[in-house]
Parts: sequence; structure tokens; C-alpha cells
Amino acid sequence: MRLSVALLVATSLSFVAPSTTFGQAADPADVESIDAIVAAVYDVISGDAGEARDWDRWHSLFAEGATLSAVVASSDGYRRVIMTPEAYVERSGAALEQNGFVEAEINRVTESYGMIAHAFSTYESYRSRADEEPFTRGINSFQLMNDGSRWWVVSIYWQGEGPANPIPTKYLPGG
Repeated sequence: MRLSVALLVATSLSFVAPSTTFGQAADPADVESIDAIVAAVYDVISGDAGEARDWDRWHSLFAEGATLSAVVASSDGYRRVIMTPEAYVERSGAALEQNGFVEAEINRVTESYGMIAHAFSTYESYRSRADEEPFTRGINSFQLMNDGSRWWVVSIYWQGEGPANPIPTKYLPGG
């Protein structure tokens, strides 16, 4: 019985653990730390109108089966929109490049245990790097995993700030 349970656990883990065979080769500097991978995500999606994004770099940051989820207002409250990294590119990539979109992290609260980490990353969004005031703010909730050689994004789940959900002080600079 003990052997069967151990075999089941080992077999199950082999199906869920990210490996370099799932993602594209990443720049080691992008995945060497939590700071680096979060900065790489913001860097890839950010740019002025007409500036191409490096979607190959984007895909190299995500683990197999990774998701991106947004909480959006709906007629009956809120709902979750779930995408793969590729679906995000298909859905938003052209608009980011055509209209300009710059997202900047202004604060982060990170907790980790073993090889997993969670980062609440407070952001401000701009249409251009020259803009002085953001058009919106919110929180990106990053779930990350280290496989022993690099960090992977497992999930990014975000919600924009609004009158009914202001960003708590503890997630703002100096909070």
C-alpha cells in the first residue's frame, strides 16, 4: 500500500511540474529571481503606440498550463475572464501595440514557501511612457514556482481599482 501511494504521488508530480520542455527558452536574467520575472512580465506588455512587443519572450516566462485571469464587472456583479498566455496575446496584443500601454509596478507584497511564491503587485497603467498620470490602477496577483533552476509564472490574476474596491493602503507604496 505504501509503495502504491508513493508511486501515485511521484507519477502525479511528473505531470504537473514545469520543465524547460514546456516553455520556450528564457533569457536567464528574466527568470533568475522573483524580481526579475515580475519585471519581465511588465516589460513585455509595456510600450508606446506603434512599439512591437516581444511575444516570444512573453511565452518563455510561463509554465505549462499557466493562466491569466481578470476580474471584470458584469451585469450581475463580477466575473472572471480566464485566458492562456497565447489567448492573452491574441485578445490584447494588437491593441497594446496600436494604442500604447505601459504598466508600472508601484509596490509589491511577496510571500513564499519552499519553491512557490505569491506576489501582490500593485500597478499603474499609462497610455504612454510620457504620461504623468495613470488612467487606471489595480493589483496583479502573481503565483510563481521555482523548479530548481528558474522561476515560472503559473498564474496572473488581476483586478483594477474602482470606487467599490479601492486599493488598500498596505498594498500602496509606504503602506
